[in-house]
Amino acid sequence: MRRTTCAKKPAPSVKLELHPRNRHRGAYDFPQLILAEPALAPFVAANRHGTPSIDFANPAAVKTLNRALLRYFYGVANWDIPAQYLCPPIPGRADYLHYLADLLAVNNGGVIPQGDSIRVLDIGVGANLVYPLIGQHEYGWQFVGADIDRIAMANAARIVAANVDVGNAIALRWQKTPAQVFAGVIEPEDRFDLTLCNPPFHASLAEAQAGTARKLRGLAVSAGKSAGKVATRQVQSPRAQSENPALNFGGQAAELYCAGGEAAFINRMIAESTQFATQVLWFTSLVSKSDSLPGVYRALKQADVRASKTTAMAQGQKQSRFVAWSFLDQEQQIEWRRLQWCRVQK
Repeated sequence: MRRTTCAKKPAPSVKLELHPRNRHRGAYDFPQLILAEPALAPFVAANRHGTPSIDFANPAAVKTLNRALLRYFYGVANWDIPAQYLCPPIPGRADYLHYLADLLAVNNGGVIPQGDSIRVLDIGVGANLVYPLIGQHEYGWQFVGADIDRIAMANAARIVAANVDVGNAIALRWQKTPAQVFAGVIEPEDRFDLTLCNPPFHASLAEAQAGTARKLRGLAVSAGKSAGKVATRQVQSPRAQSENPALNFGGQAAELYCAGGEAAFINRMIAESTQFATQVLWFTSLVSKSDSLPGVYRALKQADVRASKTTAMAQGQKQSRFVAWSFLDQEQQIEWRRLQWCRVQK
């Protein structure tokens, strides 16, 4: 009988680009996921390689897979989102949180702080509430989710109400002024160990539609299908887009684009963060485009931050990263953790 050792190379199906603590490094176990979420079964079929999969160009299939992943791995009993709202890839969202945990460990003796002493602000929490759900399960952190979209906030509130285990750990705040990021959300008495954000990627509706078209063409090619019809269907009016979920696969306007795209949004976030320099340990944001980084670094220099860090991430072929910045030096960061611990003990 062959014996295995710890030195054995991982199977090819292991997604080595994901964080070591990410629960999604292995191939999807569809039989187990179907047991957790029976509604997934009709969407699962053998792909061109003969292995079970779903059609990732089908919004209903992707949403049902997300529901199964959240139930099976994170104990989320009830989860749903309105049609045409962002349905994020769970593995990538989990990766961001695990790397944020590593960031907090740096000035905490290498130990990841867990439990409700850690407070996290999710800017643009969305209708899906994915970051708070995963972060609360994995690390026991407290979350505040903020968004400008009332429909998204109402759906997030329904998810919280439907999952009693997270009810006290997740709070929601409506951002009444879309031009603001932190102002109007962070209250005078607040202290947050982290802020996180997945900023709008595109600079316009047309750019967002073109991005959706490219995504669906890529999914079609990956699945061995003809991409021609998919590509031509994408360039339609906003009304036609809203009436067909496949044409708005990636989310609502506020989730997809803003003037200037992600670079402008992050730069605005950095400038505004100076007003809350003593209330947040680490501000962070995903940066999808590497071309955005030079402008982000210039904004950080102009803001006179004391510390900054860029962490690379990847999911499949997609390369990403997040940028973190703090207005506290190393000694102040260590003191922050000590004071937070003291507050919790009281």
